[in-house]
Amino acid sequence: MISYAHAPVMLEEVLKHLGCFDENVYVDGTLGGGGHAKAILEKILPRGRLVGIDCDKDGILASEGSLKNFRENLIIVKNNFRNIRKIWEELQLPLVNGILLDLGVSSYQLKEGERGFSFNQDYPLDMRLDRDQGITAEYLVNHLSYDELAKIIFEYGEERFSRRIAKAIIFERSKRPIKTTGELAEIVKTAVAGRGRIHPATRTFQALRIAVNDELKALEEGLSGALEILAVKGRIVVLSYHSLEDRIVKNVFRNKAKEGGFVLITKKPMVPSFKETRENPSSRSAKMRVIERIA
Repeated sequence: MISYAHAPVMLEEVLKHLGCFDENVYVDGTLGGGGHAKAILEKILPRGRLVGIDCDKDGILASEGSLKNFRENLIIVKNNFRNIRKIWEELQLPLVNGILLDLGVSSYQLKEGERGFSFNQDYPLDMRLDRDQGITAEYLVNHLSYDELAKIIFEYGEERFSRRIAKAIIFERSKRPIKTTGELAEIVKTAVAGRGRIHPATRTFQALRIAVNDELKALEEGLSGALEILAVKGRIVVLSYHSLEDRIVKNVFRNKAKEGGFVLITKKPMVPSFKETRENPSSRSAKMRVIERIA
């Protein structure tokens, strides 16, 4: 069994706001290793049901192991949560009582060097959450134009030195293809040497990961589908980890509440407690937003 262990972020807050009652139907749209899912399942036994969705084969394998005692109450689907409405239709489920989306990349995916998400090790530039899909970060880095690269790095990485970085990438790839995380990190570091408190390549890697996986569009589509299949008194809980994700969630929820039929449970995002951030530093950037259907 794949070791996908991680501490589920803001677990108590997630369970409180989802409700998690017996006989109800819930969806974990980002199953991962099953940390949140296990806690939800324990709350909804013996008759509740949970659908767990993940596009990462490693996550699916890990959750099949960690959640093996809940097979009668659990359906696992390998897919992207952007297709949540289609999945709901195919499974012929009733309206859903609670939906969780825990966005971003897991600690397992970051630590697994061959996935290419991190520059701490030198591995192939992959960055795909779903390794069945075709486009990798290596392809983008070596085939996009200067303008396309600069736009992605600026918009998805919020990197003010995006043009300088894009120029450096174009120059280096003219000599040889850029194939590894270490090579790319060094190119970015050289282009913006000595600037900022975080590693110079952090924002560029975030931007490429978002582009490779079409994460922001997937989030918009997933939220739209989730709102459509939610039962009255049902809630959607979203955990995001950077400003681009949080902005989308905030705007979608706010607009839906203005249209009527929904109410914002969190008008401002909730954040982890000091105790949690001390025990689980990877939770520091988490923001949680909740919306409820009322009609």
